[in-house]
Amino acid sequence: MHGRPLLGLTLGAALLSAGCTSAVKVTPFEGADTGVCREVAAAWPATVAGEQSREVAVESETVAAWGDPAIIARCGAPLLGPTTDQCLDIDGVDWVAEPLDDGVRFTTYGRHPAIQVLVPDAYAPEPLLMPAFAPTAQVVDQTGGRCS
Repeated sequence: MHGRPLLGLTLGAALLSAGCTSAVKVTPFEGADTGVCREVAAAWPATVAGEQSREVAVESETVAAWGDPAIIARCGAPLLGPTTDQCLDIDGVDWVAEPLDDGVRFTTYGRHPAIQVLVPDAYAPEPLLMPAFAPTAQVVDQTGGRCS
């Protein structure tokens, strides 16, 4: 039986702490250092589901993390094509929700560059914290399709 990938495996070592610090290792998307992703970074929420932001162990504004276990957000994800995964309109932002073995991967739909948010199942039900990312996602114009 084939399951969905684990959140931790999805990002490789992204959820490991760097050395003895509490910084979260996150791999930015290739080519994410753009003006739009810098604007997104300026709009990352201060808190998500009451969780404070955490230091990330990479020199990139295009990634951010909150809480423990870490909720991880990254700008610069590739534009999603048609999918059979659930698509949700949350506060005017379309998100494709892909269930993983240990959480959910949310990716904006119809916005380029896309924003990806990895939510561990410790925060279930995961869609309830996505409104925190609506103002951030709205920095990127809706130029593609919408959830239908």
